[in-house]
Amino acid sequence: MSVDQMSFFTSLLTLVAASVAIIGVGLLPSARGRSLLAGLRADARRLAFSVAAVSTVGSIWFSEVAGFIPCELCWYQRILMYPLVVVLGVAGWKGDDLLRWRVLPFSLLGIGVSGYHVQLQWFPAQSSSCDLAVPCTQQWVDQFGFVSLPMMALCAFLSITVLVLAATVCEDAESETTSKETL
Repeated sequence: MSVDQMSFFTSLLTLVAASVAIIGVGLLPSARGRSLLAGLRADARRLAFSVAAVSTVGSIWFSEVAGFIPCELCWYQRILMYPLVVVLGVAGWKGDDLLRWRVLPFSLLGIGVSGYHVQLQWFPAQSSSCDLAVPCTQQWVDQFGFVSLPMMALCAFLSITVLVLAATVCEDAESETTSKETL
């Protein structure tokens, strides 16, 4: 697979991840939305794992096969993404009541780092502490005029966050319904 093909493919996956995040954010606040998501709890866990795994493999592919040298902020994003594969994999395999508390610290910090990285690429004139040899403003991928590697990471962290919240908020809603029925 060529770099252009991989860039296009991962950019399409980014748009799917962004769509999942937007739909999830629309459904989570309402009781009706949470009830719609209740049947997808196990699927949301598996999808979150899939997003983390594809993000990890993609980042390794871009650095090892395409030869893109990760900047400092890219390394921080990797440090926050890679453990999610293990945490979400174990949660999907064994079931995890504390999934929210194990995943959200990584994904929310990842949103912050990748969000900062995206805005740094959009507005490169601001000062930063980036390495001159590998600047954080270097844009290795530019698809559809806005999808870059940091944007891919941002959408992945957002969709993982929304999927984990969908899985765990539905659990909260079910336990709340069960406790009302026992009263």
